Amino acid sequence: MFYSKDDLKKVKSIDLLTYLKNYEPNELVKINDDNYCTKTHDSLKISNGMWYWFSKGVGSKSALDYLIIVNNYSLNEAVGHLLKCLEYEQPTYYFLNKKDITDKFVLPKANDDNYKIINYLTNRGIDKDIILECIDRGLIYQEKYTNNVVFVGYDKNKVPRYACLRSIYKRNFKESYGSSKAFSFQLDSLNENKCLHIFECAIDLLSYATLLKNENKEWYNENLLSLGGVYGNSNNCNYKKPIALLYYLNQHPNIKEILIHFDNDEVGKIASTNIQNNFKEKYKVIDNPPLNGKDFNDFLLYKLHKTNQTIDLCR
Repeated sequence: MFYSKDDLKKVKSIDLLTYLKNYEPNELVKINDDNYCTKTHDSLKISNGMWYWFSKGVGSKSALDYLIIVNNYSLNEAVGHLLKCLEYEQPTYYFLNKKDITDKFVLPKANDDNYKIINYLTNRGIDKDIILECIDRGLIYQEKYTNNVVFVGYDKNKVPRYACLRSIYKRNFKESYGSSKAFSFQLDSLNENKCLHIFECAIDLLSYATLLKNENKEWYNENLLSLGGVYGNSNNCNYKKPIALLYYLNQHPNIKEILIHFDNDEVGKIASTNIQNNFKEKYKVIDNPPLNGKDFNDFLLYKLHKTNQTIDLCR
């Protein structure tokens, strides 16, 4: 897309502190009166109108450079994003003090509609009826200022305790301040299903549900849990069991079987092996990665071009 010189001049004039205060306040952490860092990168310091990412040895002033260098946006994506932000009336900003970083969880502000995230998710092959069902249940929505997809997790009292924000422009995500992975994004069965399916992220979870629906299977009668990311530590002595999985199993004593649907990469394979080794004494644990592609979204897109292929996804 072509942007005018006036557009470029406009977005280049936005400094990072102004951008974060107004459009990503949950990412801004106040260190003292004149100094800030970001939640995602605590070595990225903001002071006197400038920012510097000490761990990478790079810095600038503008929000445009921040989006390109730190968040891996292309120039066109960054310019388009900032121009879109400027269309909104700037809200009253707030930020957290560093000592209060995990004290309180607040859901990101919702947009008036969900058009862009519905378009984004359907373009990734996810079934529209499943998307609308999740929206109706308050499990996903469109964030107001960035148009991110927000995936929400609730506690047993139906109180939101977790939010993961997925960019509709890039395959990157972050979690809102105060989010607890114990309450990660999930779809629970309507019956007492004894099987739990676990995924690295919400996109793969929804992709798997779509695959089930496309096979005329009852996706709503499966227990589906996103772990909100995994890590590939091959040292089993230092392995920490995923808190989302531990909490879910504690709250659902009916579960007897765990199916692992992690990515077809080194991290996914190591994470799967660790779960198999650490949960096999109490549960039947089965490794079930996608048969094609890196992850289950890749597999879904592959299957959409192979509509005559039938695969047993539940076992």
